[in-house]
Amino acid sequence: MIASIALMLVSAAASTTTCESLTNVKLDKATISSAQMVAEGPAPARAGGRGQAANAATPPAKPAMIPAHCRVQLVLKPTADSLINMEIWLPPADKWNGKFMGVGNGGFAGSIQGLNTEMPQALRLGYATAGTDTGHQEQGGAWAIGHPEKMIDFGYRATHEMTLKAKEIVKAFYDRSAQYSYFKGCSTGGRMALMEAQRYPDDYDGIIAGSLANRHIHMWTAGIERNISLSRNPDRAISSEQAALVNNLVTNTCDTLKEGFLNNPRACKVDFSSLKCKAGASGNSCLTDAQMKTVETFYGGVKNSKGELIFSGQALGNPIGAQQPTNQAPGNVFDLVRIAYNDPNVDWQKFDLERDMKFLDEKIGYVDAVNPDLGKFKASGGKLLITHGWSDTGITPETSIWYYESVLNKMGKNQSDWVRLFMAPGMGHCGGGPGVNTFDSIGTLEKWVEKGVAPDTMLGTGANGMTRPLCPYPQYAEYNGTGDLKDGKNWSCKAPASH
Repeated sequence: MIASIALMLVSAAASTTTCESLTNVKLDKATISSAQMVAEGPAPARAGGRGQAANAATPPAKPAMIPAHCRVQLVLKPTADSLINMEIWLPPADKWNGKFMGVGNGGFAGSIQGLNTEMPQALRLGYATAGTDTGHQEQGGAWAIGHPEKMIDFGYRATHEMTLKAKEIVKAFYDRSAQYSYFKGCSTGGRMALMEAQRYPDDYDGIIAGSLANRHIHMWTAGIERNISLSRNPDRAISSEQAALVNNLVTNTCDTLKEGFLNNPRACKVDFSSLKCKAGASGNSCLTDAQMKTVETFYGGVKNSKGELIFSGQALGNPIGAQQPTNQAPGNVFDLVRIAYNDPNVDWQKFDLERDMKFLDEKIGYVDAVNPDLGKFKASGGKLLITHGWSDTGITPETSIWYYESVLNKMGKNQSDWVRLFMAPGMGHCGGGPGVNTFDSIGTLEKWVEKGVAPDTMLGTGANGMTRPLCPYPQYAEYNGTGDLKDGKNWSCKAPASH
């Protein structure tokens, strides 16, 4: 008996996988380049790329400490032209919560941006966690001209391949699979999140998709169109003084609680015609018909000649700035057009929305995660939590509402058992802003997936001790009329009159 127990102990010890020995794990079309234990310390720096929670008004935070873990670096090559970098961090077995979390990026990716944002958070919670650079090591889009496989990697393949390889490594290290798998992403990461639900519904049990850049191609193309339109129609330019007229009208009309942000922008209607110049008048004290068109596009979105929405406009309360024409090319984002035409010499000044949008949709439209049919994800038991800040000026908040409503229109109005959208008043792009900018999306999703508790509210917090309930859209938090505005107890969720 004693000999049998000793043999079992020896066998168990022999089967234990050390961190360093993970380099011996064989993976299909992938190589583990490094596996080493990392002591508790600051998160590693990342190179290039816009972070998920970027906020120009907020200085970089001091790096927070992260727990000791096994850091594994890999290179994935699903095609001959692929070069996908990824990392997975593995907490020691006695610190592991038994779960896995994949994380997303911002902007055009180009680095493993989650290294000092989402991955440290997941590791502190006990998750094994992974991120990828999506298959390129540059910003902009020049890397994809003449490299269609790299564009596919960026569009969806890199995230899926990262997920598959991460799960294999988790099993090799812990000798068992993760009990639950989650994905958390914001901005481009929100697009990556939706792409997982749409194309690979079995990859994750629960998904957090924030500030959706899911209409990536349309979003940047709309930006090009606004730039081109202003350069071709200089009479539509707006001075800073005229922009202030617009912003003051919105604030005076809609910010009735004087909070400095709008609690529910959709509840307010603004008549911009009151700013229109009288016959023969002009100057900074009013807006001409041409300038009114600029305001209309800013809030109403870019549309084609048929009136079809290319990309949504800003929410009321998000200030318009001076709009001045420029003769400069619209940055690296015009590389999307060059990628579609596979020609680095396409002249940006010849851009035509009617012609080029159709062509971009045909050639690289697969990057946009817009498929509203999530039937397979729902059938697999998946839960989707979508979030967006009403004060997001980076990606218009209405785009998340547009996608959420497209899912309901496709699959039926009552889908609240597996998908919910929460709009955060006063939150900027993936965080920050003057209003509610912090909430526990991970804990909320865990309760939903693991305990079947669907979120009727999420408690949001903000600056100066502000608390406020976040409500599942189309509900919104309404002030009860008495007490401190910053105390969430004085607010309750309410459905809009039209619902």
